[in-house]
Amino acid sequence: MAESTAARPRRARKPVLDAATAAAVDLARSAAEEVADEGTVGEHLGAVAEGDRVVSHAFDCLLPGYRGWRWTVTLTRASRARNVTVSEVCLLPGDDALRPPQWLPWAERIAPGDVGPRDTLPRKEHDPLLEQGFEATGDEETDAVALWELGLGRERVLSPLGRDEAARRWYDGDRGPRTEIAENARAQCSTCGFYLLVAGPLRQLFGVCANEWSPEDGRVVSADHGCGAHSETDVEVEPEVPGEPLVDDLAVDALDLLAPEEQPAGSSGAGADGTAPGAAPAS
Repeated sequence: MAESTAARPRRARKPVLDAATAAAVDLARSAAEEVADEGTVGEHLGAVAEGDRVVSHAFDCLLPGYRGWRWTVTLTRASRARNVTVSEVCLLPGDDALRPPQWLPWAERIAPGDVGPRDTLPRKEHDPLLEQGFEATGDEETDAVALWELGLGRERVLSPLGRDEAARRWYDGDRGPRTEIAENARAQCSTCGFYLLVAGPLRQLFGVCANEWSPEDGRVVSADHGCGAHSETDVEVEPEVPGEPLVDDLAVDALDLLAPEEQPAGSSGAGADGTAPGAAPAS
């Protein structure tokens, strides 16, 4: 069998640590101290070969808030030259460095519930939750079906993924079957007279509550959700028994007693002719 003459890929050669650049620790420290604030260049942490006659020296960073960061100074020298020169000075994070969270654009950083009354979200050109809507074809029958089922005139409509994500979010949310109010309900929403079915493929699982006495009024609820305002459930109403009147016999009410002559005219304390109550009128 003939041997293949194709050239085998060469393995990348690991750079060798150059002795001259590796020994120039003082030069690297001086270069770092020129860039860094005074007293923020710590001990030498080692040297790493970056290439032929290119070595990076690392020094501990003592800046407050930069735990685990390193002042890194890259040194190099020309071929057959003895002088070592500074190529670059920078501050790099180590393996255990304290780093800020990864930056995200505002459109990716915003979360559900963050949109305020005056906010407008940017349009996602390629949203997996949406797909191309229906456009008029000119055929009356086809357009009539599209108008009823697909939503004629909308540029994009929910994709199957978007519909499934919404159904999962609603069902696992606070208006699904696994909430405290639903678990204590005596009947499910699917048997309630105030339960309005939604249109489309989700009608078998979701509806809208139209009961003003329910805490879910005007919200999408699952068919197996429930609450205490169900139209067909009832509780035994017991007549209210009025309690005994409370008499406070611990306090004293002060009354001002007036003599008959001190009472105002026409008061209930004297008769029409001025006689005391219960006395016979003068003949």
